[in-house]
Amino acid sequence: MDSIFRGTGDFVLRHELDRLSPTPAISVRLATRRQLADLVAIARREVPGVSVSEVGLDQFLGGDPESIFAFERAGKLLGGIAFLHLNCRGHDALLLDDIDLKDPSREFLARPDEEVSAIYVWALACRGRAVVGLANVAEYLRKLRFIGADFFAQPSTTAGRDLLVAIGFRPIPSFQPGLWHYQRPWNRLPPNMPASIFSTGSIADARH
Repeated sequence: MDSIFRGTGDFVLRHELDRLSPTPAISVRLATRRQLADLVAIARREVPGVSVSEVGLDQFLGGDPESIFAFERAGKLLGGIAFLHLNCRGHDALLLDDIDLKDPSREFLARPDEEVSAIYVWALACRGRAVVGLANVAEYLRKLRFIGADFFAQPSTTAGRDLLVAIGFRPIPSFQPGLWHYQRPWNRLPPNMPASIFSTGSIADARH
């Protein structure tokens, strides 16, 4: 499935992803299998022409329980976001346009116990202000497994592109057409500055 972005006209985030403040207004949790049918229904309703299926989401959730998040408010499901957690080979394949993003080979995906090299936004569909839940997702993805991984995405709508701009993504040159990139703040080393001067503690501090 191609990346899906359904922006909201009444609320736009205006800070880069890792600087957003988590909100208690939206509950963000790892999705469960019982939520998949409803997530598919939301995606199909919010984004005309989407081909996402419950079977497809179930396969990804089974392969990596941390790949799909659900957004809720007052117990009501508002949408969700799904990621491809790529290993080093998958990261290279993404940049070289050598990966089928609709049905990626398992060889390109990080194992659940493996550190992630790149995070690809596979799908995002949500209603109204549920988009503020992205801050909660970003907080979760500052865990050790994901901390070194930059984000990548391919917006399929104008609203999706505007959302990416608002949270710090930029288009980058690559063999993969229409690829956008968000570099984590702690990965932005000044030119000619060796990474060895940063301790593990200083990197952790930069996350907050």
